[in-house]
Amino acid sequence: MKVAALLATRATRAHRKAWTAVFAALTLTSLLLGAFGLTLVSAWSAHPRVERYAGADLVVAGDQTTRFSAASLGERETVSAGLTERVRIPRTALTVVRGVPGVRAAVADVEFPVGLAGSAATGSATGSATGRPWEAARLAPYALRTGRAPQRADEVVVAGGGGPERGGADRVGQRLTLRVGGHDTAYTVVGVADGPGTAVWFTGAEARRLSGHPEALDAIGVVAESGTGAGELAGRVRKALDTAGVTDVGHRADGDPATVRVLTGDDRGEAEFLAAAPARGELLAALGSVAGAVVLVSLLVVSSTIVQALRQRSHELGLLRAVGATPGQLRAAVGREVGRVAAWAALVGAAGAAPAYLGLRALLDARGALPTGLELTLLPPLWLTPLVTAAVTVLVAQVAALIGGARTATARPAEALRERAPGRGRGITGLVLLGVGASAAGTAALQRGATAAAAAGAAAVTMVIACAVLGPWIAEGAMRLLGAPLRLFGPGGRLAAANCAASAHRLGAAITPIVLVTAFAGVQLSGGATLTHAGDAQARQVLRADLAVHADGGLPAGAVERIREVPGVRAATEIVPGTVLLARSQLGAPELERLPVFGVTPEGLTRTLDPGPRSGDLARLRPGTVAVGADRADSLGVRPGSTVTLRFGDGQEARLRVVATYQRSIALGDFLLSRDDLLRHTSMLAASGAGRVLVATAPDADRKAVTNALARAVPGARVEPDPAPVRGEAAEQALAEVVSVAVVGAVGGFTVIAVLSTLALIATGRRPELRLLRLAGAGRGQLRRMLRLEAAATVVTGLVVGAAVASVPLLAFSMATAGTLPYLPPAQAAVIVSVVVATAAAGSLPPVWGTLRGRYPR
Repeated sequence: MKVAALLATRATRAHRKAWTAVFAALTLTSLLLGAFGLTLVSAWSAHPRVERYAGADLVVAGDQTTRFSAASLGERETVSAGLTERVRIPRTALTVVRGVPGVRAAVADVEFPVGLAGSAATGSATGSATGRPWEAARLAPYALRTGRAPQRADEVVVAGGGGPERGGADRVGQRLTLRVGGHDTAYTVVGVADGPGTAVWFTGAEARRLSGHPEALDAIGVVAESGTGAGELAGRVRKALDTAGVTDVGHRADGDPATVRVLTGDDRGEAEFLAAAPARGELLAALGSVAGAVVLVSLLVVSSTIVQALRQRSHELGLLRAVGATPGQLRAAVGREVGRVAAWAALVGAAGAAPAYLGLRALLDARGALPTGLELTLLPPLWLTPLVTAAVTVLVAQVAALIGGARTATARPAEALRERAPGRGRGITGLVLLGVGASAAGTAALQRGATAAAAAGAAAVTMVIACAVLGPWIAEGAMRLLGAPLRLFGPGGRLAAANCAASAHRLGAAITPIVLVTAFAGVQLSGGATLTHAGDAQARQVLRADLAVHADGGLPAGAVERIREVPGVRAATEIVPGTVLLARSQLGAPELERLPVFGVTPEGLTRTLDPGPRSGDLARLRPGTVAVGADRADSLGVRPGSTVTLRFGDGQEARLRVVATYQRSIALGDFLLSRDDLLRHTSMLAASGAGRVLVATAPDADRKAVTNALARAVPGARVEPDPAPVRGEAAEQALAEVVSVAVVGAVGGFTVIAVLSTLALIATGRRPELRLLRLAGAGRGQLRRMLRLEAAATVVTGLVVGAAVASVPLLAFSMATAGTLPYLPPAQAAVIVSVVVATAAAGSLPPVWGTLRGRYPR
C-alpha cells in the first residue's frame, strides 16, 4: 500500500494538466447529477398548494384517479392516471359527515366559472372569476374588508384584488353583471373580501343553483372540535362514509367502487388544483428520462476522459511494470490518483448542485411547465441528495480508472511498453450495439407519441455508445476517405494524413464526444422541431375561417346561432379544447394515454376548418360520435361505423361511433368530438374563455362591416381578424421543451469538456512527436497547418458520423409521427457546428503553442 500511495502522490503532481481535464468532467458530472437529483426528489415530494381549504382540518372529495387493468404476461396488471376534471360527491355525504363525533363544522363547497360581464350600464366584458358559496369562505383565510355577507339571491361578495376588482366592483352597492352558464344576470355587491385567488361569493342556495348540479358537491371542508386530531377524525369520517355507502357521482370507467377520499395535511390541495397531481407524474417521468440520459452521457464522457488520461501514460505505466511493479500496485496507484481527483471534483460539483437546481426550477416556472398550484418542496434531509450523487460520481470515476488501467496493469512487461490494436471483442461489441440501436429505431417507426420518442432516444444513446466502441475503425475509415484531400494542402496536409492514418485509436477518442453532442442534440432538438414544424404547416392548412370571436368568461348562450345570422357570415364553428384518456394494451401491458382533443359544432365545419377528410362524413359529428385521426384510426383498427371507447376528463367512459377519419391530426389532435359531449364532462371550461367561434365570411362580404356586426350581435365579445391557426397543444408541451433544453445543455456542457480535455490530452502527449518533427526540419507553419487539418478532419468526421447516427432514429420517429422528413432549424444546426468547431480549435492548438514557438522546440 505504501508503494501505491507513493506512486499515486508522485504521478498526481507530475500530471496535473492531464488530471485538470478529468477534474472538470467529474465536477460537471457531480453538479448535473446533483441538480437533477434534487429536482427529481422535489418532484417526488411535490404536492398541490393548499389555499381555499387552509382553514379546514380535512377535506372530503371525489376520487380523482381512473384505473385500467389488463392481462400482462399471465398476470393482471393495473395502471392509473389522474383526472383533470372535477369528480363530485353526492350531497348526502354532507349529512353523514356532520353526524360524525368530533366534527365542529362541515361546510359544503361548489365552484363554477363566472364571467364578469361588467357593470349593468356598460355591459362590457372584463374577465373571469370563480363562483363559490359564501359559507365556504370560512375554510380559507378570507375575511370581509368592508360590507357584509350576501343574504339574498341577487347579492354577492367580491374579491378584494384582481378579477371583479378590475370592473370597479370595490365599492359596496355597485350593480355588477355576471355571466354564468351563458346567461347574464345583474347582482348587487354587498361586501369586499380579502384572501387568495379571484372569487365571487353567492348565497348557498344561489351557488347551488348556478353550479348546475344542486344535488352534488365539489368538496366538503371539515373543521374539527378542539382536542380532536385530524388523523383521528379522518378515520372516523372514512368509516362513516363507508358504512353509509357514499360513493362518487357518476359512472366510473374502471368499474371499481368509487370511494370518496378523505384528505388531510398537504393532500387537501388535491381537492383544489386538479391538474397538479397528474402533472406531477408527467414531471417525474420527464425528469427521470433526463436524469437517465445524463447518467449515460456522464459515464461515457468520464470513462473516455479518464481512459485517455491513462492512455497518455501507457509507456510510463509499462515502464513501471517492466521494472518490477506488480499489477495490484499499479491498479491501486491509479485508483488512488483518480480517487483523490474525483473526491474534490465531486465536492465542488455538489456545492454547485443547489444553484443549478434553483436555475432549473426557474426555467420550469418561466416556460409554464408546472401547473398552477403544484409546489415543489425539499425537506431538510433531502438536501443531502447532492452528497449522494457526489458519492456516485466518485464510484463512476473509480470504475473508469479500473477499466482504463486494467490492460496495462495486467499486461506482460514487454507488451505494456507498446501500443496494442483494439481487439476483436471490441469490434463485435460495437456491431452488436449498432444492431440494437437499429432495432430501437425500428420500434420508433412502429409506435407513436411518447413511446416513439423514447424509442428514438434509446436508439440514439445505443448507437452513440456503439460509435465510441468502434471509434478506431470509424477513424480509420474516415482517414481513408479524407487522406487524399488532406494531401492537397502541401507538406502540412501530408503530415496530417500520415498522422491520422497511423493513430486511428487516438482520432477515435477525439471523434466520440463530437458524435455524442451531434447525435444527442440532433435527436432532442429535431424531434420536437419536426413535430412543431409539421404541426404549424398543418395548422395553416386546417384554418379556413377569416375571423374568430371569443370573450373573457365565455360567450353568452346562443352566441353561435346569433353569429350565423349576421349578414355576410357563411359559416360559424365553435371550437373548445380539452383532453381525453385512451385505455388500451400496449405490447401486452395496460396503458392510459392522455390526448389533447377538440370539441366542435359540426354545422358548416368544413367551411371553417379543413381537417383533411379521408373517409366518412364530418357533417355527421353529433353527441355520441367521434372523428378519428387517420394514424390513430389505423393503430386502433377502426373506420367509419366502428366504435371507440374514450374516458373524459372526469373519468366517465363513453363508447362513441366513428363517423369520419381525417389526415391533419397533428394540428387537431387524434379525436374530434361534439362540443356538447366535451362540455358535459368539464367542470370549469364551459365559461372560462378557452373556446372561440371561428367565422368564415362570404366571398363578396365586407369584412369590416361583418366585424362590426359581430361585435353588435355578441356584446362584450372580441372579434379577431386573421385568427391564429388551430393547434391541439398537449399539456406537457412546455415541459417537453424544458426537458429538451436541459438535455441539450447538459450534453453540450459534457461535450465541450470532453472535446477540450480529449484533444488537450492528445496534444499534450504529442509534444515529443512535435519536437522531433521540428528537429527533423518541419517548419512551424507546416506543423500549425498539420494540427489545423487534423482538427478539421476530426470535426468533419464527428459531425458526419453524429448526423448519420441521429438520422436513423429521427427518420423513423418523424415518418411515424409526422409523415415528414426530420427538420432542424438552421440556427440551431449552426450553433451545434459552431460550438464543435470552436471547441475543437481550442483543444487542439493552445496546448502545443510552446512547442511551436521559437527557433528551438521546448
